[in-house]
Amino acid sequence: MSATSPVRADPVRTDERPNAACPDELPIAARGGPVSHAISRVARLHRIAAGKLLKRLGLYPGQEFVMMRLWDAGPVRQSELIKAVDLDPSTVTKMLQRLEQTGHVRRCQDPDDRRAVLVEATDNSCALLADVTDAWGDLEAYTLAGLDADERRELTRLLAKVEENLCTAAEECPDRRDAQPGD
Repeated sequence: MSATSPVRADPVRTDERPNAACPDELPIAARGGPVSHAISRVARLHRIAAGKLLKRLGLYPGQEFVMMRLWDAGPVRQSELIKAVDLDPSTVTKMLQRLEQTGHVRRCQDPDDRRAVLVEATDNSCALLADVTDAWGDLEAYTLAGLDADERRELTRLLAKVEENLCTAAEECPDRRDAQPGD
């Protein structure tokens, strides 16, 4: 070997280690779960895209789910809202504080149980409803660009199956109003 040739202490076999210059390869640890890795990447990017759209509306990610629940259900107890959105109580409390400060929700004592707090969307949130609806439409368009109607239906069907599998594995499922697999 010449003095200018590099010497490797541990030769690298391309069939054992990924090429660092090739970003399309899965990380070694993800090779046993390529679909799970893809779902994680897509979920992360979807949340980033949603966050950018919501930021324009003055919302933080997750607040739209609280508002969707309130718009659909009307006044609900805070404890029921926490269960419905399946988030930590402290997270929901912080969300409600911010939404209350912006005039989108109102909290008051439940007249039937003075220990409970009722939460409701305000009349001022009606404009936000239209904006959130538009933002979710935009997010849908970005997310599904390039897929035809049949591919969109198939993706929805497959994701519903994946969701059901995950709910079964977790032995719990958040409240869902969308169609279940097989519907």
